Amino acid sequence: MSEIPKADASAHSARQRAPSSGGLLASLRQLLFTLLETAQVRLELLGTELEAEKRRVLDALLISAMALVCLALGLVLLCATVILMVPDGSRLVAVGVMALLFLGGGVALLGLAQRRLRNPLGMFHASAKELARDRGQE
Repeated sequence: MSEIPKADASAHSARQRAPSSGGLLASLRQLLFTLLETAQVRLELLGTELEAEKRRVLDALLISAMALVCLALGLVLLCATVILMVPDGSRLVAVGVMALLFLGGGVALLGLAQRRLRNPLGMFHASAKELARDRGQE
């Protein structure tokens, strides 16, 4: 039957209240820390995706440029060979036909390049997916 003296009782009740208010502040701090940590992870993911997208586009452009140089040289040599093989009276027609073929091929390749550069999932797909998962909309 231990009774707590009045002075000790107020100190005892203050100690009981302190952890609950300190617990609430600690919980709020922890929540804020978690939110900031989640935001940091999402920003890092966004930066990583942006870097990967930039490298993909630059790689495609560099490879395309090298391919165009090789194809252009090959086509010039092929055209010269065909023109030299055609009889003198038909050379102008052969040059016109080849020009039309190259123009048509160029237009078709430009369309192919445009389709290749489009990303069907959209830019930052992984970031959007993670944010949706965070909101519980998966």
